[in-house]
Amino acid sequence: MTVLKTSLRNFLAHKGRMALSAVAVLLSVAFVCGTLVFTDTMNTTFDKLFAATASDVTVSAKGASDTGETTSGNGRPPVMPASVLDTVRRTPGVKSAEGAVSSTSVTVVDAAKDSLSPSNGGPTIVTSWGAGDARTMKITSGAAPKGPGQVMVDEDTADKHHLKLGDRIAVISAVGTHPAKVSGIAAFTVTNPGAALFYLDTETAQQTLVGRTGVYTNVNVTAAAGVSDPQLKQKVTAALGGGYKVQTAKEVADANRKELGSFLDVMKYAMLGFAGIAFLVGIFLIINTFSMLVTQRTREIGLMRAIGSSRKQVNRSVLAEALLLGVTGSVLGVGAGVGIAVGLMKLMGSMGMNLSTDDLTVAWTTPVLGLVLGVVVTVVAAYLPARRAGRISPMAALRDAGAPADARAGRVRAALGLLLTGAGGASLYAAARASEASGGSLWLGLGVVLSLIGFVVVGPLLAGAVVRVLGAVLLRVFGPVGRMAERNALRNPRRTGATGAALMIGLALVACLSVVGSSMVASATDQLDKTVGTDFIIQSDRGQLITPQAVRAVKSVPQLERVTEYRPLDVALTTPDGKVSRKETLNAADASYAEDLRTKTVAGNLADAYRADSMSVFEGFAKDHGLRIGSKVSVDFADGRTARLTVRAITSDDVVVDKGAMYASIATVARYVSADRMPLDVLVFGTAKDGQQDAAYRALKTKLHDYPQYTVRDQSDYKQALKDQIGQLLNLIYGLLALAIIVAVLGVVNTLALSVVERTREIGLMRAIGLSRRQLRRMIRLESVVIALFGALLGLGLGMGWGATAQKLLALEGLHVLDIPWPTIIGVFVGSAFVGLFAALVPAFRAGRMNVLNAIATE
Repeated sequence: MTVLKTSLRNFLAHKGRMALSAVAVLLSVAFVCGTLVFTDTMNTTFDKLFAATASDVTVSAKGASDTGETTSGNGRPPVMPASVLDTVRRTPGVKSAEGAVSSTSVTVVDAAKDSLSPSNGGPTIVTSWGAGDARTMKITSGAAPKGPGQVMVDEDTADKHHLKLGDRIAVISAVGTHPAKVSGIAAFTVTNPGAALFYLDTETAQQTLVGRTGVYTNVNVTAAAGVSDPQLKQKVTAALGGGYKVQTAKEVADANRKELGSFLDVMKYAMLGFAGIAFLVGIFLIINTFSMLVTQRTREIGLMRAIGSSRKQVNRSVLAEALLLGVTGSVLGVGAGVGIAVGLMKLMGSMGMNLSTDDLTVAWTTPVLGLVLGVVVTVVAAYLPARRAGRISPMAALRDAGAPADARAGRVRAALGLLLTGAGGASLYAAARASEASGGSLWLGLGVVLSLIGFVVVGPLLAGAVVRVLGAVLLRVFGPVGRMAERNALRNPRRTGATGAALMIGLALVACLSVVGSSMVASATDQLDKTVGTDFIIQSDRGQLITPQAVRAVKSVPQLERVTEYRPLDVALTTPDGKVSRKETLNAADASYAEDLRTKTVAGNLADAYRADSMSVFEGFAKDHGLRIGSKVSVDFADGRTARLTVRAITSDDVVVDKGAMYASIATVARYVSADRMPLDVLVFGTAKDGQQDAAYRALKTKLHDYPQYTVRDQSDYKQALKDQIGQLLNLIYGLLALAIIVAVLGVVNTLALSVVERTREIGLMRAIGLSRRQLRRMIRLESVVIALFGALLGLGLGMGWGATAQKLLALEGLHVLDIPWPTIIGVFVGSAFVGLFAALVPAFRAGRMNVLNAIATE
């Protein structure tokens, strides 16, 4: 009880000093709990959505996916004849059945030909309006569509694009363009999953999406009273025979949940990973806080030992303070986590996915995990300072200063740090020399962990050297104030090392990812320059296939020298070794594709692969199956007959563009796949005549103006799009890493604040002999800047080493260019100086306000 009372008194006496450490625990726990609450709420919301939208039994075409979003190679959804609906309606146990037609392979534009698709990457769904849709949608204005000239829009899409009744829009599918007027607006009665929905009447949907009436993509079946879903599925399957996909509501929901779950799992574990990084940074803050508190209370602890407190009691007293800190920070963190989850829900709402707080799900495991994690991390971080406190002798009460550092412990720490750093460097070297990416990635992971721990352990040793260099370069210009700031940073290398290490972790990851991202863009750009021999690439950014009408529009551009079509087909390959590869893709293209993409070959000539009954295979496939030039491969086309093709070329695996592709000519494929089953193009390439690139670019844009679903890019556009995609991903990661950097900044603030308290008497004496308030504040700010730059130097250097090693592994996948983004690296380094200035604002202000006489009188 005495230990607890003492701990509580000390905790309350130093509550100001504990506050920033508590904030670090709070932020880390909040991020963990917020992530768990958000993903649990997403699961609950979508479970309700799937339950509300799924019929008791759903019948779809055999080619449809479990989630119903698959489109065939002709850009149209797989369909069933209307006779299926009649058969299902006559089946015993069926209460009602309704046919529906829908597709996600569509583009919808307004009168100005601007896309109405979600900007968040959600699907655009055009479907027929039926009785079942009334379960999830409520018409708020206008009426349901009737006839070919009407369409109904979901309320979210209408609000976002300012659509109102009577506005003209157009639905563009593989069949063609269908104009219509908005007849109604319907609101979701359940969560909007981020999709844009457009409803047509059934006959119009059939004509618009499939090109003919009398077919359905789905038949939605409702069971009669007393008939379970599995029983109904069995009856419907028996009535229809084979050739159709029959699923219960649970099976449809499970399939949707599985697809969503994989995305949510990736998001959840990524966010938890960043929360773990913040926890790691917080550990340094907590260690620093308790180490400094123990040092400042050396005389107090010595007196406690002198009047009879045992080592264990002192140890337990410090750990009890850590426990109080952990509990306080964790409890507040759990509450803040719920707030973060609500904030994320609002953010998703602004992106088009409306999540209701009515579905907010806080499982009992979430607060328990947050509390356990926060408390355990805090107590573990405080263990070493507590152990050090327990070793303070009663004689320390007679000394004016804190206990001297243990020189032997410092030497052991330096030796261990150098050993770990050397082991990490060796692992990174092994990763860079690896011949396979899978094995090299293991060495890379080990090298990152060991080098990071090594730098943390050896930090105090590095602090002495690095701070002296930084002081000579940056601080000496500030005269005596700069020299005092340098000596303050050097006074306790262990503290400076730990404070800088907290910032080092976040900045090392930033530097590593910057190098990897920049190298990926540079490598891909280099590959495009070397391999792509065409001027223009025409494709849909939303995955729509290119219709024959659009291809004819491209070919009508007089400034083009050649146009190349490119279409993938699903095939099963039987090789001479008797092995069957059932899920392979054969890319059919015009013979000019060999000029458009200058792919390296290890055997044969790629142009020969476009001869009659010929093909190419990639290097890895050839090695696995013992193929060589002249080998015969049996090719079973999923939508056609079986062909025997001769291998005329083997392409290199050391490429980025079209890596692992197999080629044949469109003419060869056309001999085995009928015209009505031939897939549409996914890409079309155009090469301009000499000197007419600009005119051809403008002409292509003009010709495809009536096809807004397709984008025309020259090589510069394509490179920029690639750079933007990687840049968006990196910005997201940087945003998540900002949490760790915020915690590190709190660490700098806390270190300076406690340092000011520790040096109260010294500050009073300096003020007494003439140091002005302005000089004092400048000294503390400079000390903060040099600590921040120390952490930045270590982090950026370490991160660039990791990034360079990672690029060596990427080189095994064809990404050969190492590119250091110096503007980013320099910007982060300079930004670290401002971080140091910001962190010093409050401690410097408090130091400047100290009463000189009171400060001198401080014990």
